[in-house]
Amino acid sequence: MKMEVDQDLCISCGACVDVCPEVFGWNNDDKAKVSVDEIPQEYDDSSHEAAEGCPTNAIREI
Repeated sequence: MKMEVDQDLCISCGACVDVCPEVFGWNNDDKAKVSVDEIPQEYDDSSHEAAEGCPTNAIREI
């Protein structure tokens, strides 16, 4: 599975990084990014939880 963070919608709140730091991190603009090419299966649930908790719906599965 793959996900992406829409940089135009991200408000740098850090909720996704707090919920799933194994998948989400920060880019040079201090906005969230997906730090892995393919999300390992053991992080499916937590990455979906991070996406659902995003206040601007900036995270989506691709």
